[in-house]
Amino acid sequence: MKYDIKDKSLRKSGKDRILWALERMPVLELVRKDFSEKKPLKGITIGACLHVTTETAALAITLKSAGANVAVCASNPLSTQDDTAASLVFDYGIPVFAVKGENNKKYYQHIYSVLGFNPQITLDDGADLISTIHKQFYSGKFPKSRLPWASTEETTTGVIRLKALEKSGKLLYPIIAVNDAYTKHLFDNRYGTGQSTLDGILRATNKLIAGTVFLTCGYGWCSRGIAQKARGLGANVIVAEVDPLKALEAVMDGFLVMPIKDAVKRADIIVTATGDINVIRREHFPLMKDKVVIANSGHFNVEIETEALQEISRSVKEVKPLVKQFVLKNNKRVYLLAEGRLVNLSCAEGHPAEVMDMSFANQALSCRFIAEKAAKLSRKVYKVPDFIDQRVAKLKLASLGVRIDNLTRRQKEYLHSWQAGT
Repeated sequence: MKYDIKDKSLRKSGKDRILWALERMPVLELVRKDFSEKKPLKGITIGACLHVTTETAALAITLKSAGANVAVCASNPLSTQDDTAASLVFDYGIPVFAVKGENNKKYYQHIYSVLGFNPQITLDDGADLISTIHKQFYSGKFPKSRLPWASTEETTTGVIRLKALEKSGKLLYPIIAVNDAYTKHLFDNRYGTGQSTLDGILRATNKLIAGTVFLTCGYGWCSRGIAQKARGLGANVIVAEVDPLKALEAVMDGFLVMPIKDAVKRADIIVTATGDINVIRREHFPLMKDKVVIANSGHFNVEIETEALQEISRSVKEVKPLVKQFVLKNNKRVYLLAEGRLVNLSCAEGHPAEVMDMSFANQALSCRFIAEKAAKLSRKVYKVPDFIDQRVAKLKLASLGVRIDNLTRRQKEYLHSWQAGT
């Protein structure tokens, strides 16, 4: 393991931060209490490829309380909180294979380390663990007997990848698309990504957002959260979209909408969050304003064409931690954050615990669902069962002290009657 058990300062810092997160995740706490009593995952091995943060620690602890054997690796080379990882290893007895800043080779070594535990259930954030299993299987290096029962997937990008696998007929086992739960994407993607992305930009640059022109590439749930938070800080927000419906939504939400090639000429800050490749490309960089800041909040570092940026620059240097200055041949300066990787987790701490509370409650309850129903599931991508989504929403409302009404018997009958409206 990377961590020395004698390093008490690193370990203590991690434990304190984990406790801080645990106290702010009341829904997961209720799930954990139930799991501790009933042990629904007893004897099951779970392999998790997630961002190694305090919130992920809370999930891992919850799964262990259910009787599971849990092993964790990182889903991004720059998102690991080393002190959190150390505390998970030494205070909670959960194997962690992750180091902040690990190279690509070490990243995949850590994925293989988790697969060495032969997990029956896997948890993914971006589908790298699942993709590795599939590549190994189809190359003859992963026996059928070791295939997991099923997996969960946390991200929009990952779900897209897995639905493509399903469509091709190559998906090897069932997937629960946690990202598609309403209590995940409506809150985690919008409010979590929105706040944490601005947090990452601010920590990296300490730049005043008010009065800037802020370009958001995309207007999915993550992107609209970023746009809303940037506007809330006083930015003049432009949205670039390729989907006419989402572009129309952005217009109706009060944002200026235009093609990227026009928007980059105005922008002081540019953020991508589309899940697609080469959103900001070679031809865009020379059009940008001097001292523009560029960041990415999509899961993979493919949205900004960083290699092209390097090629057209006459000098490159790191001017602050995780801030690189590229001086173009036209003498304009472009500042790239976190190497084009997830800015909210590389430069900040990711989503707040209060919003991950719902996402990880969905993860934990989906693991129990898999344990109970895996034999009946087909090789398909499933949405989170509605009863789990509803339960998480009710528990979150209760934790906030919010009460709502219930339909009367007559109201229910009316809504389900063919005579409704008469």
